[in-house]
Order: sequence, then structure tokens, then C-alpha cells
Amino acid sequence: MKGVVLAGTASNVGKTVATLATLSALEQAGYDPQPAKAGPDFIDPSHHEALVGNPSRSLDPWLAGEEGTRRTYWRGEGDVCVVEGMMGLYDGTKASTARVAEVLDLPVVLVVDAKAGMESVGATALGFQQYAERIGRDIDVVGVLAQRAHGGRHAEGIRDALPGELRYLGRIPPTPDLDIPDRHLGLQMGSEAAIDEAALAEAGETIDADGVAEIARDPPSASPADPSRTDATVAVARDAAFCFVYPSTVERVRERGTVATFSPLAGDPVPEADAVYLPGGYPELHAADLAESSTLDELGTLAADGLPVYGECGGLMALSETLTTADGDTYEMAGVLPADVEMCDRYQALDHVELEASLDTPVATAGTRRRGHEFHYSSATVDADARFAFEVVRGDGIDGDHDGLTEYQTVGTYCHAHAASGAFDQLLSV
Repeated sequence: MKGVVLAGTASNVGKTVATLATLSALEQAGYDPQPAKAGPDFIDPSHHEALVGNPSRSLDPWLAGEEGTRRTYWRGEGDVCVVEGMMGLYDGTKASTARVAEVLDLPVVLVVDAKAGMESVGATALGFQQYAERIGRDIDVVGVLAQRAHGGRHAEGIRDALPGELRYLGRIPPTPDLDIPDRHLGLQMGSEAAIDEAALAEAGETIDADGVAEIARDPPSASPADPSRTDATVAVARDAAFCFVYPSTVERVRERGTVATFSPLAGDPVPEADAVYLPGGYPELHAADLAESSTLDELGTLAADGLPVYGECGGLMALSETLTTADGDTYEMAGVLPADVEMCDRYQALDHVELEASLDTPVATAGTRRRGHEFHYSSATVDADARFAFEVVRGDGIDGDHDGLTEYQTVGTYCHAHAASGAFDQLLSV
């Protein structure tokens, strides 16, 4: 599967729409595109999947390491992989779009906001191409996709402004039909506010799909992960309140054990399992329904009986005593972890995270480290005698120094862990 990275000159230049339009163009041209996303994102990939039907791959060398990033890439299917970048091409502290392109040796197509420029688009693209050489990075900027560009003289002016070594691969027209509504944490999920496929198909007609496929190339191969099987079953919550799940995580558990899904929002009974995983999502948008859900009551009982339960961010919130929404309404949650969670007006943490385990828990043994990321608008007030499973090496955690609030065999973190972190392998072995 050959691949190409669509990288922005900065945040908010329309990379997601450009990626969706490119995926649509490739489908119309007879290709089988596989979407992917640079960085620790759950929301943009949901729009990719809503369009093409294939799970989008999250590629992050900080979370997964170089080999893990390559393995995640090669889990995809299709003939052309389109990797949506994060922020600007070179931006990022521990991970960046440029780093993903280097690890996978993929060419970069620069998404440039062209609504008020022509020659300047060429100057911008040339600067991004030459900057890689200046800083000694192996980044291969090969083309340009003009976002919010009109046709006719505007498109021709952009094409003519590009130096010969940079290929013009088309444009995305400025139209409100391509806007995606947003809220806290970013865009709305693809299952909630997918862009009209007819509008994307129309935008895709102005993209050179064959040109994109022609410049794409194969990344290096990857070594296989540990294939050993266990007899463990992990119950995974999946619904609108618990929707932030990396495909690689579910696949990793399925490779080594068994996955049983359930919906707390629907009041599903917890499947018979050796451990429970509550991923992140939007419990704050469904707090009233969760408070009435018999599933949370059952989780509280199972946790008190010693069943291992792992909750990430939204999962931490659901396992706490109470959850107070942005409107000031307070609802009782599962009551497993000694914390009260409250939504805030602005985000409380956004970073890549590294944690060191200070206790043995179902997701880490003392002294080992786990990597992940955090992005949340809530804060947790914990009891004075609360126990934490992790010291924060990088990031904010729950109180600035600790993460992994723990009770019984339950652990709740603000950290979202990737399958390559080892957390889920540990969960399968308890």
C-alpha cells in the first residue's frame, strides 16, 4: 500500500476537508483509499471512516515508537493511503507530521490556504520544501493542494507560481457545504456531522487523483508484534459516550484475546469478561442517561468484587462519584473512584504524556512506563486519601503530579494509551 501525507502550513487550513476530498477523488478514479491521521486524534479519523468505511489509522511515533507506527500503517488495507497531518508540517513537541513522514518515508503534499493568494502560494510551498534541507530533516515536499481556491485564473495563477519540482495536484473550492461543525475537543464526530458525500465528490473532481497515486510510495516494512494468545476476554464500552478508541487497540486485543462490546448508554449488561475497558468520549453530553443506566451500577458492583476495570478520560469520568456538566448539572456516576469531575470552560490539558507506574495495577507493573496523550475539558477533585497508580513524567495527569486514580482493581486515567504502550497487553494478562 503506497502512501502520501497531506500536511498543512499551519493549523486550521482545512486539512480534514482536503483529506476527505482527496479520498473521494481517489474513490471516483477507481482506487481503494485507506485513510490515516498523524498524531493522537480520534475525531478526524471518524470523518475518514464515515466516508470510506475503513477504520482510519492513527500514526504517532511518540505513542507507538517507529516500529509500532509502521505496524499501524501496515494494518491498513487498500492501494493508496492518505495520511492527514496535524497542525503545521513541522509543528509539534514530541511528535509532528514531519516526523511521521520521516518514519514512514512518505512524500508530502502541502495543503495551502489559497483564498487570498496566488504567487504567494508558490513562495510558501517552496519555503516549506527548502526548510527541511536547512534543518537537516529528510522531508520530501513534492506537491501542493490549494485549499479554498477558485477555478479559472486563480487556479492557473497558483499552478504557474509553483517551481518545477513542486507538482500542482488540484484545489478544494470555497463552499460552506464543506464546513464541519465543531465543539469542545474539536470537530463533531463523523457519525454526527459527516460532510455531504455529494459535496465531497464535487470537490474531488478538481483534484488530480492519478497524480496523488503516482507520487505515493511504499513505507519500510515492519516487524510483527508478539502473536502469543491468551484466554482473556476484555469487555469494551462502545457508544456515543465512549467513542475514542484506536482501531489498533481493539485489533491488538482481538489478536491476543477476545473482545466483547457493550453500550452503557443503552443499559447493556456488562459481558462476562476478565477485564473491562471504558475508553474516552463524551460522557458529559450523555450524563443524564448514564446516571440512569443500570450498566454503571453493575460496573460499580463488579469493580468492588475485584474485576479489573480500566477507564481512560471519559472512562475515568464515568467511574467517578459525580459528573458536573458545563451547564452546572450534577449527576451520579458509577462511584468506583473517589473523585468528583466537573466540566470547565476551556481545556485543562493537551499534550503527549509519559507516566511511570508507582503501584502494580492491571495496566502496568511498578517501575514501568506508559505513553499516551491527554486532551480534556474536565477537572477532577479527588479525596484526600485517594491512591494514584502513576507519577507524571510528562503531562498534567489528574493533579499535575499523578495520574491513574485507583481503587480495588480499577484504574482511571486522563491518559489515552495506544496499543503499543503495553497497557492492553498487561490487561490481557491479569
